[in-house]
Amino acid sequence: MSNYKSFFILGSLTFLLAGCGYFQKTEEETVIARVNDHTLTEETLKDILSSNTITDSASFVQNYINNWATDQLLLDGAMRNLPKDDQEAFEALVAKYRKDLYIRYYKDALINKQLDSIVSDNEAKAFYENNRQNFLLNEPLLQFKFIQVEEDYSDLNELKKLFRSSDYRDAKTLDSLKFQYKNHFLNDSIWVKERVVINQINIINNENSKQLLKKTNFIQLRDSLGLYLIAVKNTLGRNDIAPLEYVRPTINQIINNKRKLALIKRLEKEIKDDAIKNKKFEIYN
Repeated sequence: MSNYKSFFILGSLTFLLAGCGYFQKTEEETVIARVNDHTLTEETLKDILSSNTITDSASFVQNYINNWATDQLLLDGAMRNLPKDDQEAFEALVAKYRKDLYIRYYKDALINKQLDSIVSDNEAKAFYENNRQNFLLNEPLLQFKFIQVEEDYSDLNELKKLFRSSDYRDAKTLDSLKFQYKNHFLNDSIWVKERVVINQINIINNENSKQLLKKTNFIQLRDSLGLYLIAVKNTLGRNDIAPLEYVRPTINQIINNKRKLALIKRLEKEIKDDAIKNKKFEIYN
């Protein structure tokens, strides 16, 4: 929110509340509303307004005050009517949540400052080799490329020649023509889930996918939506071991989680040892 807009809204707010008789002057702050012993001040409402994009300040103010009042009335009702044991249990939960919240954010700050999140290729490969059986696929994968063009594409023979070529210069030319394609995917070094391919290519479905998505050099298909050139480079089935490049993000996350746990344990020990050394933590027998 710009300074000008904030000034305009807050100025309008002051005029609105003053005109409606909301303001009640005190020695310290201007009170806008009261519910029992609870008060809502002008400063609090200004802070709320400044942190929100407001299109209708009058409506926002009225709704906020009403919601605030309802919350305070319900809270007071709960404090009067809920059994003391329940209130004590809730206070204990609030205290525990507050403690856990502070500790978690402090730990995260310490960890983010010291954690090395870069996983080297050698480290990832070693982890993969030692845990290959933990990376079994639960669905088929394939490496493929495809192009969909209009059925009457003018230079189909040249397009097929470029598509079937393994020369990187032809691949570059093929990519440069993608503005002519209705749909395409040209990076056959990436492993893709079979169901994603079925969803991506109109002519392939669950009934014909096993027949069409076999490891092959080239397939040409045609339907009412156009002409398709498809090349499946490699396939992997369910329960095959996933390739390293496919599970690399998972491996990175696992290794970083292990580092994080080790770092937390070390930091906790260092904090405790430092407290003992400086006599801030003592155990009395």
